[in-house]
Amino acid sequence: MKSITKLYFAMLAAGVIALLAACAGQMGNGVGSSDLGGVVSGPKGPEAGVWVIAETTDLPTKFAKIVVTDASGRYLIPDLPKANYSVWVRGYGLVDSSKVRTTPGTTLNLTAVPAPSAKAAAEYYPAIYWYSMLKIPQENEFPVGKVKSQGEWLSVVKTNGCNGCHAMGTPGTRTMPKDFTHMSSVDAWTRRIQSGQALPQMARDINRVDAPRALALFADWTDRIAAGELPFAQPQRPQGVERNIVLTVWDWASTTTYLHDLIGTDRRKPTVNANGKLYGSAEESTDMVPVLDPNTHTVSEVKHPVRDPKTPSSKASPMQPSAYWGPNPIWDAQTSNHNPMMDEKGRPWFAARVRHPSNPDFCKKGSSHPSAKVFPIAESGRHLSMYDPASGKWTLISTCFPTHHLIFAEDANNTVWVSSAFGPGVIGWLNRKVFEETGDEARAQGWTPLILDTNGNGKRDAYVEHDQPVDPAKDKRLNLNIYAVAVNPVDGSVWGTAWWSPVPGAIIRLNPGSNPTETALAEVYEPPMPGYGPRGGDIDRNGIYWVSLASGHLGKFDRSKCKVLNGPKATGKHCPEGWTLYPFPGPQFRDVKSTGSAEASYYVWVDQFNTLGLGANVPIATGNLNDAYLALVDGKFVSLRVPYPMGFFPKWGEGRIDNPNAGWKGRSMWSTTSTRTPFHNEGGKESKPRVIRFQLRPDPLAR
Repeated sequence: MKSITKLYFAMLAAGVIALLAACAGQMGNGVGSSDLGGVVSGPKGPEAGVWVIAETTDLPTKFAKIVVTDASGRYLIPDLPKANYSVWVRGYGLVDSSKVRTTPGTTLNLTAVPAPSAKAAAEYYPAIYWYSMLKIPQENEFPVGKVKSQGEWLSVVKTNGCNGCHAMGTPGTRTMPKDFTHMSSVDAWTRRIQSGQALPQMARDINRVDAPRALALFADWTDRIAAGELPFAQPQRPQGVERNIVLTVWDWASTTTYLHDLIGTDRRKPTVNANGKLYGSAEESTDMVPVLDPNTHTVSEVKHPVRDPKTPSSKASPMQPSAYWGPNPIWDAQTSNHNPMMDEKGRPWFAARVRHPSNPDFCKKGSSHPSAKVFPIAESGRHLSMYDPASGKWTLISTCFPTHHLIFAEDANNTVWVSSAFGPGVIGWLNRKVFEETGDEARAQGWTPLILDTNGNGKRDAYVEHDQPVDPAKDKRLNLNIYAVAVNPVDGSVWGTAWWSPVPGAIIRLNPGSNPTETALAEVYEPPMPGYGPRGGDIDRNGIYWVSLASGHLGKFDRSKCKVLNGPKATGKHCPEGWTLYPFPGPQFRDVKSTGSAEASYYVWVDQFNTLGLGANVPIATGNLNDAYLALVDGKFVSLRVPYPMGFFPKWGEGRIDNPNAGWKGRSMWSTTSTRTPFHNEGGKESKPRVIRFQLRPDPLAR
């Protein structure tokens, strides 16, 4: 009897201990009912800094969550919706482990699989490790054809050319489609860039450099890879705070759609539209605006209309048959809705085409419109639109000036400032207060040419044209177009990049003055070597401007350090002291001796309000060849890498605070995959664009 009693109490004690341990696990870093957790081990023990991916198709759209293991190989995937999941391990130096089926609330230990060869390991490397193998004409060879410098060449084959629409170095670019392999390698590349509806852009860009030389270099690159040559550098596994990232991934749109950007809050106040839907811009691919509800994991679409049935369509683009889709066009957009922003009422605004390019009379020469009297404009290829989710109605706004990116000012008029990129050398705006009170789009809009104060008197005067020498008695017009656009919250000045300008390129500041049409003055600043080729840029709350450079740097520009701001010498090269250059992560081309990397960063988004958790005013560049965002924290880059699906290619960032009192779970950064060619990446033709949510927890096991 005593032995039975002892056994009973021993079992009871063991049960209590187990229950306490379970409760402690629930309250601490253990596996809760909606979590997955465990340890990842390989032949040599725990695997640190590798990704654990849980994916399901049980929800309304495909869904995945991804975390990184800690120094002991432990992982915890928090807050999974109820579903059946496939779970596997991916990491540098590994190949994917077998997928294990499971449900949340499970402790699941996983076995990592070492790569059997260097070739197998390299298949998981980001595009930059493959693209850096491309041979580049060396500095002493230039000029090469009409290209004057190595920097000019790199600007085209990197940020401001080939990589502007998709990443070079992905499986779909570093290998040749079987349809073209019967040709010589040079002929195959010539034929390849004639494929699909992007033929005009690809033909344009290859002819910006010496086309025969460039095609030969690309052919040599893919030939060497086909013969077995591997990248000369290898990526590092996530370190430090990089292991604290939690990624949530949703499919949206269709297999033939590509996205440019998404929006889900007001840039000026990121608590707007908390927990709300996100809206995407599908540019030339379709007029259907994808909408994601991240709470229900559902995707819907809203059709963007046009005013004029004769509005041009991307379907009419010339093309040779695609190696993926054959002779039939897959894009059919009239609206070309390029870049969205959300206002304080939760309404997304778009840079979008709403009519035929021919402008109405009030835009043209002879009009009484104040801006037309200063600088008439005959055509505009893209305009403005606004969607009201509450009513389901669209407002289409015809602008005289072409639009590309837009941003809301922090002023009483909620002014929309708009870049033009390929326009006539103006910057435009819409006074939202006037427009919403009157509905008069002509009265509410304005534009101005970019005028430098080269006579140095602090006001706008008569000016010489851009191709005329500086006149000490006059100002001077810039024949440049602003691409990126941002408003300085300190003084209301408008900033942007002149990315299509000759190397080294420039950034531009516009002081609107009291009446922008007549008083606005511009300033222009060229980056000093080794920096060149500005693409996308953004500004922080202190007025510091940050810009992605084709040289493989993140550029920081502090205007307060400039010794000269206007006058006859203030034409671009006058403030090298305002610049600081930070080389991006990743290898550099072997034929390029300057600092920087082969990274072709598309844009910079500044997290002004610490929506991610790395700090306020942290500049976050798109790492378009690194499969990552690249955040500069205390002078060092933190790589926010997306390992699945491979080929992450962002063009913008979006930060939202859903609950300021919920710690890391109430804050996040959002993105969409923005490549024009999702079929080049993992998943091939079945791949859809994705929405990706980035969250930063305090440690790799935080729940």
